[in-house]
Amino acid sequence: MAALMLGMALAAIDGTIVSTAVPQIVGDLGGFTVFSWLFSGYLLAVTVTLPLYGKLSDTFGRKPVLVAGIVLFLIGSVLCAAAWNMGSLIAFRIVQGLGGGALQGTVQTIAADLYPLKERPRIQAKLSTVWATSAVAGPVVGGLLAGYADWRWIFLINLPVGAIALWLVVRHLHEPARPRPAVRPRVDWAGALAVFATGALLLTALVQGGVAWPWLSAPSLGLFGVSAVLAALTVVIERRAAEPIIPGWVWRRRTIASVNLALGALGLLMVAPTVFLPTYAQSVLGLGPIAAGFVLSVMTLSWPVTAALSDRVYNRIGFRLTAIIGIGAALLILLAFPLLPYPGEPWHPALLMLLLGAALGLFQLPLIVGVQSTVGWAERGTTTASVLFCRQVGQSVGAAVFGAVANGVLAARLLDAPVTGLPDDLDAVARALEDPGALSAAATDYLRRAVDAAVDHVYIGAAGAAALALLALVVLAPRRFPVITETAGAPRAAATAADRQDSPS
Repeated sequence: MAALMLGMALAAIDGTIVSTAVPQIVGDLGGFTVFSWLFSGYLLAVTVTLPLYGKLSDTFGRKPVLVAGIVLFLIGSVLCAAAWNMGSLIAFRIVQGLGGGALQGTVQTIAADLYPLKERPRIQAKLSTVWATSAVAGPVVGGLLAGYADWRWIFLINLPVGAIALWLVVRHLHEPARPRPAVRPRVDWAGALAVFATGALLLTALVQGGVAWPWLSAPSLGLFGVSAVLAALTVVIERRAAEPIIPGWVWRRRTIASVNLALGALGLLMVAPTVFLPTYAQSVLGLGPIAAGFVLSVMTLSWPVTAALSDRVYNRIGFRLTAIIGIGAALLILLAFPLLPYPGEPWHPALLMLLLGAALGLFQLPLIVGVQSTVGWAERGTTTASVLFCRQVGQSVGAAVFGAVANGVLAARLLDAPVTGLPDDLDAVARALEDPGALSAAATDYLRRAVDAAVDHVYIGAAGAAALALLALVVLAPRRFPVITETAGAPRAAATAADRQDSPS
């Protein structure tokens, strides 16, 4: 478990620790116009490799995939520390992401392999705690290293952590012997390449659209068009493959398909608090970066607590109903955000985020534990990877959609502004509000109200995403998840009192 938590920590702390050092990195290497690809490139690599690593772990075992992921992540870290310009750093961040994709999916899968259904909530809650701790510690550690040492240390610090994780995995993770297959397993490399290309182009269009170029421009439309063609080609390749990277049963089974859609919607709605709440806290409430980070971090405090206690609920009423209660509560909390008074007190959004974390802990973990418990060892890696892949894609879609919504609302408010010369997009407005002497009191108040309105609309959109997740569970998910267990290497049917059903999904 220590090895899994350390491996997860490598991936969890990466984004938050790098973000705080961006000014120092840009000051040293240049490349301000493309620095966002430090995050976008990493996200692309993680997302598009998740299905491949899931299939490889089902085919060849979890241990070699996890070891390869840790090694690749550490190689990427060393290369990032040796980067000589922004282009090389972005390329090496993509190498890091190729390892991060193996870490995220395989750690979750191994946790389900090692622990029975009764213990999985406690184990998954520990993994959630890693993400919560990283969200708080990452910016602090990154700021200290960038301010008092050198930004290259934010990558070199991965080496001792990764080395310990690697040693623990190699020495202590012993997978049970599996029967040797009659036919040598074949890797669907054509399908892997098709999935990689489709995901890379689609996510590039979503990440860069409205930022590097307008949504209706030739680059944006071209990327979406080629992505659609590649997606159709991927379906054809996967249907013909003997061992497809994304097998059709991932979408034919109601349980897995409904969880994929629900957690895709979770990724969508999470953009509101993680991306836009810090802007709201600084631009509307006038908080500093540390205080704004605290308003968001309280969500990570309640999430692991309700996740750890969720088994007491789903053992009584089932996975589906527990998740429905969680996302239903999250829907109401998101709708309450636009009702906050202007400008309000910092504890108002902090309280809502505390409640939102509690609701989402009750929503996400029962779905992950439940869906992993409906498949045997040979399908668990692919199933877990499909769930994480959908959540990652949901985050990318949410960043694009809600970014367009926020800037659209802001542009409409600034069109009739009482003064001229005001900035016209969310980032520029946030920077203008950081310098109180640059604007008059009336202009400052108007901009704060405009940001407040933009973030309110984003939260309404996030509530819509929660409604989509709720709809997926109510309409598509079976009333009881068909839980199985594995005994002596052979799966046999079993069900808790809450999740017994007559027919498989």
